[in-house]
Amino acid sequence: MDEFPEFPRTVLETLRQPIETGEVMVARANAHVKYPCRFMLVAAANPCKCGYLTDPARACSRAPVCGEDYLGRISGPLMDRFDLRIEVPPVGFTDLDLPPSGDSSATVAARVEQARAIQAARFCDTPATRQNADVEGSVLEEIAAPDAEGKELLLKAAERFGLSARAFHRILRVARTIADLEGAPDVRRPHVAEALSFRISARVAS
Repeated sequence: MDEFPEFPRTVLETLRQPIETGEVMVARANAHVKYPCRFMLVAAANPCKCGYLTDPARACSRAPVCGEDYLGRISGPLMDRFDLRIEVPPVGFTDLDLPPSGDSSATVAARVEQARAIQAARFCDTPATRQNADVEGSVLEEIAAPDAEGKELLLKAAERFGLSARAFHRILRVARTIADLEGAPDVRRPHVAEALSFRISARVAS
């Protein structure tokens, strides 16, 4: 969903329950029908309505209030359901000619495939659970319990940033997946730190 804050608030709020439960309820006068609705939501938003909040030379006279008002159209409970939030800075013209950096798409795809294989083996005895995103409760605590340093970091972040219980558990799932991508058997402090960085360092969700 591009230009996420431009959608009507009522439309955005209807996404909350399907994201959480993987089901959508269609209500009519004589019946309520529930359908499976598992999906990955990718949303993008400018930092403000005009898009120039980070450029002092082009930002409007209402900056930075305009940015707070614009992104404020996304409610806290809805934003809380985004596991990964990435801020994408503008690309300068001089950067367009730079050679590609980082891993190739093929390399990343292979790493993802390996992580999914790890999760498939982990949940082979529970057909209803296919990946880390599906687990909760005691199972989540068992597979994603961080080491002592990771737990300490997570508890400090939860207190400092006022993380909700939902955010706390989602961070654990992301940390477990980061560890899987690395091929690490246990969740350690660096995995927790990276998972936290995706949630608290940016205001644009994706």
